[in-house]
Amino acid sequence: MSALSTQQTIETRLKERLAPIHLEVIDDSPMHAGHAGAASGGGHFSVLVVSPSFEGIGRVARHRLVYDVLQDMMQGAIHALALRTIAPSEWSR
Repeated sequence: MSALSTQQTIETRLKERLAPIHLEVIDDSPMHAGHAGAASGGGHFSVLVVSPSFEGIGRVARHRLVYDVLQDMMQGAIHALALRTIAPSEWSR
């Protein structure tokens, strides 16, 4: 059985901890080939997460929730993380 990719691990953790109604995790690493962070093995990822956990809290607090879930992967498996964090009430507009 193969180990999960970094992208799959990000998806699994966010699903387990934030119960999103919509989640997209995109590995942007190929666009950063040759970048210093890419050379060290860390990937570049874009994440769109729509979660009830984000209702009533600001953007910085939302980002902190995501970073808390992925903290041990930052500056290792993840070099850069672009986040779009949306509450369901905002997503349905």
